[in-house]
Amino acid sequence: MRVGIYGGVFNPPHYGHLIAAQEAHSQLKLDVVVWVPVGHAPHREIEDDPGAEARFEMVELATAADERFRVSRIELDRDGPSYTVDTLRQLHEREPDSEFFLIIGGDQALALPKWHEPEAVLELATIGVFERGNNTRNAIGVTLHRLRGADRLCFLEMPRIDISATDVRRRARSGRPVRYLVPDKVANFIGAQSLYGASQPVSTNA
Repeated sequence: MRVGIYGGVFNPPHYGHLIAAQEAHSQLKLDVVVWVPVGHAPHREIEDDPGAEARFEMVELATAADERFRVSRIELDRDGPSYTVDTLRQLHEREPDSEFFLIIGGDQALALPKWHEPEAVLELATIGVFERGNNTRNAIGVTLHRLRGADRLCFLEMPRIDISATDVRRRARSGRPVRYLVPDKVANFIGAQSLYGASQPVSTNA
């Protein structure tokens, strides 16, 4: 089985995330894309974090209707920092016959040399990279050329979608609508739980 691993904070998950997962599924010919909400981000503090359980629930709400996607608690249920290499090792133990593809953005690819055990990550999964802005394949190639296994990277195309989780949180906080930026079930959850300072409803404001 060809399994895509799509990790992230997803705070909140929006249509840009969904389109990226769909494009990875199509271009890499995956059987499934597994969304992995981060438990304890090792390299940064999560801004406006409503908590790992709330982020996990929003990802479930965003993806439940699509049979190409499933959601994993693997990083939420593991103690300590959510290192990708540990996640991939666990997944290999659980599904030894599967082939894994790690789905990341160009900014993450440029930062790969600073990851925990980056060469082990490259050994455990093929990396599918979405080029974004100045994060081109040439820049990524120059940055990663010294890493063993960097030649296994493959590059993915994606329509330009100018939606950011930061902007969604800002809009929710100011009472502006977030419908059509996030799935309706996610928008309703944000309003019902008053996440990011939102007041219900946030999905139906004109």
